[in-house]
Amino acid sequence: MNFHALFNQFGDLTFTGLAQGAVYALFALGYTLVYGVLRLINFAHSEVFIVGTFAAVMTWGWLGINQNSATPGFGGMIGYLLIGLLVAMIASGVTALLVELIAYRPLRRRNAPPLAFLITAIGASITIQQFIGVRTHFNNRGAPELIKPKAILHFGNTTLTNLQLLIIVLALVMLAVLDTFINRTRLGRGVRAVAQNPDSAALMGVNKNRVISLVFLLGGLMAGVAAVMYVLKIGATRYDYGFTLGIEAFTAAVLGGIGNLRGALVGGFLLGVVENYGAGLFGTQWHDVVAFMVLVLMLMFRPTGLLGESLGRARA
Repeated sequence: MNFHALFNQFGDLTFTGLAQGAVYALFALGYTLVYGVLRLINFAHSEVFIVGTFAAVMTWGWLGINQNSATPGFGGMIGYLLIGLLVAMIASGVTALLVELIAYRPLRRRNAPPLAFLITAIGASITIQQFIGVRTHFNNRGAPELIKPKAILHFGNTTLTNLQLLIIVLALVMLAVLDTFINRTRLGRGVRAVAQNPDSAALMGVNKNRVISLVFLLGGLMAGVAAVMYVLKIGATRYDYGFTLGIEAFTAAVLGGIGNLRGALVGGFLLGVVENYGAGLFGTQWHDVVAFMVLVLMLMFRPTGLLGESLGRARA
């Protein structure tokens, strides 16, 4: 264990972890929303995320900018970023809706057992993953450097870059928007009503199928934002990148309290930081091991997560 390296890089590891945790948090919102309403773990959500990464990268390519292009000026960067976010959110949102309509809704109509949903989720995940792999010849797809990382805060051995700050702030803003939507709007009240008691919600005139479709759409939109943040941070995507990242996002959801929107944010940030501390202490090869150790320990000692409040019991 290298305590000296952890101490010397503590600030950098913290900011890097927060930026990575922001991606986990937005990614985890999809798991949280679907579980809060359906008590279903949508393992195909990792591929919903990957569709968003490819949608953004391909859109930038069509606009004439790729991994070999020079970093655009501020105006160009804002334009490319907004277009990429819009396309990625649409692509991921539509994919999530199609997964719900094609894979899950027929099972709900037949009152299928939970195991059938689990198997279907895994099958949908593999199908989408391999389809993307075939279409991209199983190769990496590089992303343009829209934002050149520059230090905006520097003290001692700690540096905060503009890209890290953007990712963290964007995650906080999107979570605030989603939280407000769920807790303050008529559609949001419908989501919470179905999450709390589907039968009572139906008696009150709430269309359960529409609410479920909305939940998948919202999760897909958040995954689209996370996808753009991820390719900006990593600089590339590939058909199978969603597998490990999806498990880590699921870990974040469980850590914060799956079914709790704010718990997804807390769990994402905390997991990102803990992973980076573990990498600094034990070495980078232990990065993913730390994430899964956190998941096992959380399930052993606090299976409801840190916040543990279900979506259906969120404040009115």
